Amino acid sequence: MDFSELNFLAILFAALASFLLGAVWYSPWLFKRIWMESCGLTEMDLQQINPFRVFGGSFILCCVISFTLALFIGKQISVGLSVGTGFMVGLCWVSSSLGLCYIFEQRPLKLFLVNAGYSILQFSVIGLVLGVWP
Repeated sequence: MDFSELNFLAILFAALASFLLGAVWYSPWLFKRIWMESCGLTEMDLQQINPFRVFGGSFILCCVISFTLALFIGKQISVGLSVGTGFMVGLCWVSSSLGLCYIFEQRPLKLFLVNAGYSILQFSVIGLVLGVWP
């Protein structure tokens, strides 16, 4: 697939959906407490971050992920196959890679489940957006 076949508006929207999913996933309503405890972070640590670097960098990485998944999926694909591809990439490639690192780093299983769960859902949502808006 060449770049002229990509829908850059869909890629941008998929990145935004992915970014917003992360805002909800790691919020107090869902997994913020578990994530912070498992990482050893405090509220004070979070207050000392550079928001432009963290959130700006996160959004740029969401754009990179959406762009490369769009290249991988291609243009003529059904919504179900697009979501399924995103799900499988999140489950098999991203989560497995995280798992390898977490095993050697002796990180908590809870942290793996929170982060891997986000990755699986993130890639599925990106696949959904790219499939609905080819």
